[in-house]
Amino acid sequence: MSLTVMGVAGILFLLFVMLFVGMPVGIAMGLVGFCGICLVVSVNAALGMIGSELWNTFSSYSLTMVPLFVFMGEICYYSGLNRRLYKATHTLTGHIRGSLAVASVMACAGFAAICGSNTATAATMTAVALPEMKKYKYDPALSVGSIACGSTLGVVIPPSTVLIIIGLYTGISISKLFYGGILAGLVLAGSFLLTVVVLCRMNAHWSPLGERRAILEKVRVLPYFFEALLLFALVMGGLYAGIFTPTEAGAVGSLCALGISVLGRRLSWQGFVSAVTDTLQISCMVFVIIAGAVMFSRFLAVTRIPFDLADWVVTLNVAPVVVLSVIFILYVIGGALMDALALLLVTIPIFFPVAVKLGYDPVWFGVMITVITTLGAVTPPVGATTYVVAGMAKDIGLTTVFRGVMYFLPAYILAIILLMVFPEIITFLPGHIR
Repeated sequence: MSLTVMGVAGILFLLFVMLFVGMPVGIAMGLVGFCGICLVVSVNAALGMIGSELWNTFSSYSLTMVPLFVFMGEICYYSGLNRRLYKATHTLTGHIRGSLAVASVMACAGFAAICGSNTATAATMTAVALPEMKKYKYDPALSVGSIACGSTLGVVIPPSTVLIIIGLYTGISISKLFYGGILAGLVLAGSFLLTVVVLCRMNAHWSPLGERRAILEKVRVLPYFFEALLLFALVMGGLYAGIFTPTEAGAVGSLCALGISVLGRRLSWQGFVSAVTDTLQISCMVFVIIAGAVMFSRFLAVTRIPFDLADWVVTLNVAPVVVLSVIFILYVIGGALMDALALLLVTIPIFFPVAVKLGYDPVWFGVMITVITTLGAVTPPVGATTYVVAGMAKDIGLTTVFRGVMYFLPAYILAIILLMVFPEIITFLPGHIR
């Protein structure tokens, strides 16, 4: 049996079986990587890999940015920043038809810009926005659909934990991935907003008109935007100017978020403890995933699957965009069948060398697959974000949540097409980083 065949067998018949039966992603990839190297090379080589590779990974200074950015998002969550963002956007847009759905998407985008997690955004925005939309008798599918899809912006708009992991996994500059995600996230958010406006114009009874607020009332809520804008500008501005490394930006952002919350008396001691506890849990989960991904990628390197596949693809008599389209379709299908982060970590070692060999910009490809796999966070049968929304909206069935998500699928397709036709949307800002 050739090394390539053994590698394919390891991927198809072992890894995916483990994932589908519910084994944690990091453990599944680590076991496949370890057993694969034992089979292909030797047990001693596999044991040596565990020691050397894991030490090299976890002794990396750049890995400390994961808990720092997670902590920043948790502090913002427990200090109630998401509620203030929603109130401010609702006050400013309340007189527009569909304004509560618009406010939900905009608040999701704002909270995603400092949180970086789609599930956290989904949980908080469901608790905040859904009761208001029920109060004004919004269509249930539109309500939950706007929240579920808006929450997926958390993995595109920086600081995104997924973009951090992609950067650590591939060696792409995390700063460039962050800046590539800004305009891509805005394009996706704009597509959602356009969808809300069109749906509400076509079905006026779905979203009764809200009241127009006085100018003074609108002015009073403007400071609610200041905290989020300050954090985002501080982190991304420091990265753009070359003042901070990504790790230092995470530390500065966490300190600033903590300072704003404490000085504003919006963070209780219990909230602080909960933020620390959640940060530890999330960070440990990410570290286990990274450890498993490292071992799995070394197994792929030994079998030479990524390199052989890249060389084979180059010899095909088809346009590169055809190959790229097939890869993206596989991501859409895979995202509907398994966890998006797991899909990325399993497939990046295979498809990333292919994309680079075809001449595509690594930053563009990294952001694109992140955008595409956001579909997996809301589409059945997995749809982790959709299940979070359905779990919190107890009187709205899962079928209704998925129906609401389907309204926004054209928005995803529109955003993906725009980013493919105009790659400069992603590459423009990263090209100007020092």
